[in-house]
Amino acid sequence: MTGSLRDRLAVHPLTAARLVLGSVLVVDGVRARIVEVEAYGSPENGPWPDPAAHTYPGPTPRNDVMFGPAGHLYVYLSYGIHHCVNITAGPDGVGSGVLLRAAAIESGLDRVRERRAVRDPDSRLAAGPGRLGQALGITVADKGIDVLDPSSAVRLEIAARRGPVAAGPRIGISRAVDKPWRLWLEGDPSVSR
Repeated sequence: MTGSLRDRLAVHPLTAARLVLGSVLVVDGVRARIVEVEAYGSPENGPWPDPAAHTYPGPTPRNDVMFGPAGHLYVYLSYGIHHCVNITAGPDGVGSGVLLRAAAIESGLDRVRERRAVRDPDSRLAAGPGRLGQALGITVADKGIDVLDPSSAVRLEIAARRGPVAAGPRIGISRAVDKPWRLWLEGDPSVSR
């Protein structure tokens, strides 16, 4: 089954994003349903050139995991403080991924509240990429984890049902802003904005 899920992620990043959306990430006693994602493409010489993607300059020590097999964590530090969590997509060697923008916490709320230490409503605890990373306790040390391995510390459980999906431009980028590669579950209160 892992191989077939990996194959289903080893596709165009927007197709992979649609698969990840609505699925559940399980980590350290917390279950989080992914309610918002953004797809990011390949380097300039790849099949889906995307100047907004971390893969665009080609493989580097920072983004090397994105050029490996689909289904691994790519975690980076944004503005020196926010851990942003991605799942690698596309065929091995191409480089693309899916940024997890927001999640609804389904279980493990006490653990999430300890990590976040805010008075936000439950629905806002993982509403945004930095909040999601903090809520789940995922850091750059987790980069490379295979989320499709059933024994992994961080696991992705693909959902059978998702509900209505909306699409629009990605947020917080300055290049390739016209791509409608941000997807979210319509009407979900945990969507970032």
